[in-house]
Amino acid sequence: MTELQTLLPQKKDLGGGFTVRRLLPSAERQAVGPFVFFDHFGPITAQPGDKHDVRPHPHIGLATVTYLFEGAMMHRDSTGVVQRIEPGAVNWMTAGRGIVHSERTPKDLLGTERRSHGLQLWLALPAEHEEDAPGFQHVAGPQIPARDVGGVLVRVLAGTAFGLTSPVQTLSPTLCVDLNFSMGSGAAVTIPAAAEERALYSVDHDFELDGVLMAAFTLVVLAAGSEPLLAAPRGGRIVLVGGAPLGHRFIAWNFVSSRKERIVQAQDDWEAERFERVPGETEFIPLPPRRG
Repeated sequence: MTELQTLLPQKKDLGGGFTVRRLLPSAERQAVGPFVFFDHFGPITAQPGDKHDVRPHPHIGLATVTYLFEGAMMHRDSTGVVQRIEPGAVNWMTAGRGIVHSERTPKDLLGTERRSHGLQLWLALPAEHEEDAPGFQHVAGPQIPARDVGGVLVRVLAGTAFGLTSPVQTLSPTLCVDLNFSMGSGAAVTIPAAAEERALYSVDHDFELDGVLMAAFTLVVLAAGSEPLLAAPRGGRIVLVGGAPLGHRFIAWNFVSSRKERIVQAQDDWEAERFERVPGETEFIPLPPRRG
């Protein structure tokens, strides 16, 4: 097998002891397809007094994807959407020209011991769609197309693969698949060449590609056009992401754009409180110090 690019996680503390593994962007690679940001959080057991809420903050020029394996969170945004996020559902927020959102612990879970585990991904938008109106898609778990492929439960969250097409609407060719292996089943599945760029990431256990061991918590970029055999002897969840590349993007804090000056404008707008507010929210995250 051709030597593959592997990206190791950087640990980032988001506050309150809530640490994530960040795979993208990295010094070695900014993006895989349209995916420019890849955070894996948990699994973590939060105690009754823990506060892991994310206060209102802005985005431009991107789409965010929240996908949970365990736990729940409450999404609120400046378009008026209020949506409880639960395991298996796809929650796809398109920032376009600007959106503000918060992610908080649902009220019924406050004061309880609770588990949290999932992914937060960002996708760059095509340049011609960076100033689109903001919006939010929620596709419940039962609506995500799924099938058993050689003993592996495959769920296509975005795009088309394994004979399945997701109902999630994307603005550029995008692929996102959840592959669930049962421990000890000996199952294996061939990864189709369903996107121009692709990468695999295991959220729990090591896996094998064409018999070569790959470490968990590592983003493994696949060779273009290849169709490797994926096996997970210890079971677990592996995510396949990819799509068509969109070219370089400028990224600063929560802002993504093909134009550097648009990033500066967004920073100015947030400092001047010109973004729309999230109904019912009074808190916000201040703009961090600007870098040159």
